[in-house]
Amino acid sequence: MEPSRHRVPAAAVLLVLVAAAAVVGRCGAQLPIPVRTDGFVYGGHAAAPAWGDAVVVEAFFDPVCPDSRDAWPPLQRAAAHYGARRVAVVVHLFPLPYHSSAFMACRSIHTVHKLNASAVYPLLENFFKYQEGYYNMPTYTKTRAAVVAEIANNLVAPVIGEANLAAYRAGFNDSQSDQATRISFKFGCARGVTGTPYYFVNGIPLSDSGSPMDYNKWISTLDPLVGKM
Repeated sequence: MEPSRHRVPAAAVLLVLVAAAAVVGRCGAQLPIPVRTDGFVYGGHAAAPAWGDAVVVEAFFDPVCPDSRDAWPPLQRAAAHYGARRVAVVVHLFPLPYHSSAFMACRSIHTVHKLNASAVYPLLENFFKYQEGYYNMPTYTKTRAAVVAEIANNLVAPVIGEANLAAYRAGFNDSQSDQATRISFKFGCARGVTGTPYYFVNGIPLSDSGSPMDYNKWISTLDPLVGKM
């Protein structure tokens, strides 16, 4: 059974960040800057308006994290309550290192985004719906190739259609999808994300991060902000 909490120990995150900083310092290298701002704006709107007049909610999710799964429906409901012009929701992918299928899941979503941006959230919701099949124990005896194939056939194909699977597989194996997934993880680390779900509202981290927030909590958090717009 998978653990119900998915917070990376702070000491482990600090150690990773210190090690990464040491490597960068020795090599004198700039971390790669993505061609687009990380994250997927919910509702199919362009990214630019999300950073304008609306209250911006950023949620860091791991597609195979049960807490991320439980956190999405109340946030989705709150987004529908306010509408995208008042509250913009941006989901960032954050593959937790102790979920063996998390990186593959996030890479799948990045790949699908390149093919059809409107398929991102249907695929994320497919992962949430069927994530128990991709927990550590069910995939323990499977090869990486077998898990990748299962994701493509069982989760991706129903969203993008079997006719697009060849393009999906080519994109999944392309270095760009790998790089995009790595950048998503590094972006979360740079923001101080230590687990999923993790929330920011207008750039400020919420104290409720690490656990699903219910609908009423979202309303009580966002109402005062929306009311001042």
